[in-house]
Amino acid sequence: MRRPRRTGRAEPAPFDAEQDGTTMRRRELLNGLATTSALMLGGRGGASAIAQGSVGDLKGDMAILRGALALHPGLYRYLSPRAAEAGLTTLEAEYLAAPDLAARYLALSRFLATIRCGHSYCNFFNQRRVIVDALFDRPTRLPFAFRWIDGDMVVTADHSGTGRLARGTVITRVNGLPARTLLATLMPYARADGGNDGKRRSLLEVRGDDSIEYFDVFQGLILPPRDGVHHIEARMPGGSVQALDLPAIDLAARRGFMPPPPGPQDVQWDWQMRDDGVAVLTMPGWALYNSKWDWRGWLGDRLASLGDAKGLVVDLRDNEGGLDCGDDILARLTTRDLTFPGDDQRIRFRRTPAALDPYLDTWDDGFRTLGEGATALGDGWYRRPAADEIQAIPAMTPRITVPVAALIGPVNSSATFQFARRARQTGLVRLFGGESGGNRRGINGGCFFFVRLPGSGIEFDLPLVGYFPAQPQPDAGIQPDVQVQANADDIVHGRDPTLAAALEWVRRA
Repeated sequence: MRRPRRTGRAEPAPFDAEQDGTTMRRRELLNGLATTSALMLGGRGGASAIAQGSVGDLKGDMAILRGALALHPGLYRYLSPRAAEAGLTTLEAEYLAAPDLAARYLALSRFLATIRCGHSYCNFFNQRRVIVDALFDRPTRLPFAFRWIDGDMVVTADHSGTGRLARGTVITRVNGLPARTLLATLMPYARADGGNDGKRRSLLEVRGDDSIEYFDVFQGLILPPRDGVHHIEARMPGGSVQALDLPAIDLAARRGFMPPPPGPQDVQWDWQMRDDGVAVLTMPGWALYNSKWDWRGWLGDRLASLGDAKGLVVDLRDNEGGLDCGDDILARLTTRDLTFPGDDQRIRFRRTPAALDPYLDTWDDGFRTLGEGATALGDGWYRRPAADEIQAIPAMTPRITVPVAALIGPVNSSATFQFARRARQTGLVRLFGGESGGNRRGINGGCFFFVRLPGSGIEFDLPLVGYFPAQPQPDAGIQPDVQVQANADDIVHGRDPTLAAALEWVRRA
């Protein structure tokens, strides 16, 4: 099994949770925690306290951050210990000197992005209400939805109320800044695994599938319009170039253009049997942890109906992950159980330090003792029990005997990345579209803490399990069997070349 790189003792590194209480790092952590305010924000009343956090509180935040990062299994996957320490030193200076909450949030977000872990970021959806109100609910948003295609900002829906932005319009400048420069400015804040910039670009689109859009947050904090109006230069589908003044919109307005979220009993996928005999299954998400919908029964019934069909196309392009729902498709494509070598699962602690526990929120307190019973590997690493066992997907009936294609792209970075990887390994599903998110070199996740920094009130997500492949892998996502990408003209005319290519293959197979 390939081990992650060992950290040399001669190089500076964040506090090691396994060192005893006499080390400088541990004293720094404990002293920082002792001087940190007990403020835990409970609602809107904490806004002034956040804005006026003392230097002592903010230094305490940095001690908590260092202690928490000592638990991160992917901190040194792409960073050397020296580079990580240099980044932390820069972050601490910026964080303590920051004039306001927004500047602290940006400094922390940019540092976490340097870890190059798709699960390590200041999660919009885990912040307390006072943070959401202060940072995310601003009237700064561009009044349209868009995609990045070959570096161009291409409009997919006009939310301005002016009717002047046709689908396929290319935005060339935003408030005087070239659109490509805007993208480059925001990229260092985008989370992704390793060097997978396709995932970063996809996060910086506005597609209407997240109630808080990544682009909106960072554009609003870094490059907001000065007068509540966005000054746009655009190349229209007919080729003319126009200058437009469009009103900035707020969070409520953005959400007003999104479909309502599904209820706990609602069907969350779509099944269409086309006139040509091809079934199209659209699965925009697998995050069904709190759903009461019987997705397995619903899916099983439809897959069982494919007997006379020409084939099946599964559209996963907007699906970041969740449960391993795709296993129920793979299981019906084989007559024998599918087996896959398990990733080497590693963690950085036996038990979390008691001084850190008050700042680590989670849904399962068992995560605090995740390393108990794990095998010590040295250098602060532990292998989870039975973590690298062979993984199996038992065969299921009735079998799918028709050709199956799946549409993938950079959004796929967790369970859907895993599905794409298994589809390529087995050859049971032909993949169309673009490179997936995630990373073949391994990702971090599985179990999480939500780290609360009481001085500022900011939360960041901390994954606890590092997944390392048995053999060296490239720093890349999963490549499809057939590369297909839409262009601006496809957007203008409502064409979907990725779906069209998959349908053509299914009909011919």
